[in-house]
Amino acid sequence: MFELLLEWVEAVFRTLSQILMAGVAVTAFSLLLYALAFNLRDRVARSFAGIMICVVISFTAVSLVSTNSDGGITRFLLLLQWAGVILLPPIYLQFSNAVLATTGKPSKGKRLIAILLAYLISGSFLILLLLGWFVGPVVYDNVPVPHLTPVTATYLFALYYLAAMAASWINFVRSYRRAVTSTSRRRMGYLIAGAVAPVIGSLPFLLFGSGIVRINGLVFWGLTGLSNTIVIILIVIMSYAVAFFGTPWPDRVVKGRLFKWLMRGPFTASATLGVVTVIRRAGALFGQDYTALVPIFMVATILLLEYVIVLFAPLGERYLFWGKDSNELQIIHQMEDRLLTNNDLRQFLEMILSAVCDRLQVKGAYIAVLTPDGFEQLASVGITNAALLELPGNAEVQPDRDEPEAALVWKNSLIIPLQEQEHGRNLIGLLGIPDCNEKVLETDEWSTIEILKERAVLALRDRRLQEDIFANIQEYAPDIAVIEHLRASARYGNTSALSRELPEAADDVIKWVRDALTHYWGGPRLTETPLMKFKAVQLAVAENEGNQANAMRSVIKKAVERIRPEGERRYTADWILYNIIELKFLEGKKVREVALRLSMSEADLYRKQRIAIEAVAREILEMESQVLNPVRPASSD
Repeated sequence: MFELLLEWVEAVFRTLSQILMAGVAVTAFSLLLYALAFNLRDRVARSFAGIMICVVISFTAVSLVSTNSDGGITRFLLLLQWAGVILLPPIYLQFSNAVLATTGKPSKGKRLIAILLAYLISGSFLILLLLGWFVGPVVYDNVPVPHLTPVTATYLFALYYLAAMAASWINFVRSYRRAVTSTSRRRMGYLIAGAVAPVIGSLPFLLFGSGIVRINGLVFWGLTGLSNTIVIILIVIMSYAVAFFGTPWPDRVVKGRLFKWLMRGPFTASATLGVVTVIRRAGALFGQDYTALVPIFMVATILLLEYVIVLFAPLGERYLFWGKDSNELQIIHQMEDRLLTNNDLRQFLEMILSAVCDRLQVKGAYIAVLTPDGFEQLASVGITNAALLELPGNAEVQPDRDEPEAALVWKNSLIIPLQEQEHGRNLIGLLGIPDCNEKVLETDEWSTIEILKERAVLALRDRRLQEDIFANIQEYAPDIAVIEHLRASARYGNTSALSRELPEAADDVIKWVRDALTHYWGGPRLTETPLMKFKAVQLAVAENEGNQANAMRSVIKKAVERIRPEGERRYTADWILYNIIELKFLEGKKVREVALRLSMSEADLYRKQRIAIEAVAREILEMESQVLNPVRPASSD
């Protein structure tokens, strides 16, 4: 009875261990894809991806061994398992070296030579593996799982493996000691703790053939299951620490993205695999064919887990990662869902126009917005005409009859003005209803039009406000990029991160020029700017009797004149950049006034403004280059 109980316990342990073994492979593969998708540009993340490849190869092979009965395939899988283990030491050493480099200790000769030597040694062992000299024949009898017999080369590899791991851990300890702040030390601690996973995961492979494995299968499966559980936990911790390397996103974004990836990837896949394995083992145990139930339970498990993730993941993310910023982040997420794109706006306006047609029983209607060039049709339904587009932009819409709100009959169409109530009833667009000039509308029909008109005005006003938001985001995108770059480089207390050059030196100059233009007629950024250190500006200071403000204005003015096309000033496309700088900054006109003057939307103005400022910055850099490197006259010889 006791022996039967032990057999049952061993069978349970074997099943759980095999599920966990497959779970390690699935988790490692998922985290490999995560590294490839999000932060592959970072050397730490690339090395981590290499480690995950080794883990995937080894654990996939050993998982398939237990389900295979063909001797040739079994030997191939066992060799593949060892190939993953052999490749691990140099990649692991390279990973530790990359981590140490992030703390301001760049790779030097000895460490690079050690990595190169490790790759050569592992390559040599791979050759021995292919030649059949690394391990002996397959052992099947009296062992929990088949394994390859160790030989002399195997034990030599074990010594090399331990030496590579020791060297790697010396780098990890040095990295931890070089972490200055408590935050960087904590994250480095997570990384080092997670780095134990590959070591633990490969030990069972190195111990195959030992006495304890032959003596007691229950002990083997228990230790294997425990080690697999620890490996899964540790590689998740390791991936969490690595996820912050080279990423410009805030911590909450990194955590949330990894959390969702783990839930939808390894957790769902491993749970589904576990359910399928249990169903099949139960069928074999009770002598029943449960094959037909496997796809049913598989689909049900996936759908159920996806439902749970969709339902509870946002709550978990909010309480785990948002913290005190919960209110602000809630607003950001709501804006993401509520902001209207041009297509969204067009669909909304078409819905309003459809309601107008249904209520008035007309064949079509359209809405046009007022632009500097006149009216531009934005949305339409049914049968319409283009008569509205011929209406001049400065036309005054006057009442043609006594209906509520001014209405105009224009070329056989009833034209209803769309006006903002908050800014002196400014005209922003028109609602046109063709073939409605003689129709006598009832009071309730006018009431319906009034409601729909207000909704259209609200949508058009929101569209303009959103364009301003998008334009401002685009304008300050370089500043945001700089912050992201600095944040990414200083994740782990890199002492050199804050002194490193920014991605492009020109980006700094663009920002300085923009600030100087903004304060052109007065303000601290006109003179309190790194541009004052330019040699060209210093020469201008001397020419302006020490007046820094006038000197900076003269340099900016000269740069602006350099982008001025030849000939008399015009308001055409080739003059657009010069006119934007001249009107908005040098003449100090308002944005709306400049936009109307140049016949463009405010959003388009902001986009063109960015290009114009870049052009001025390039000219200032060119002026500085000419001062520093003057062209010498050619020799008479």
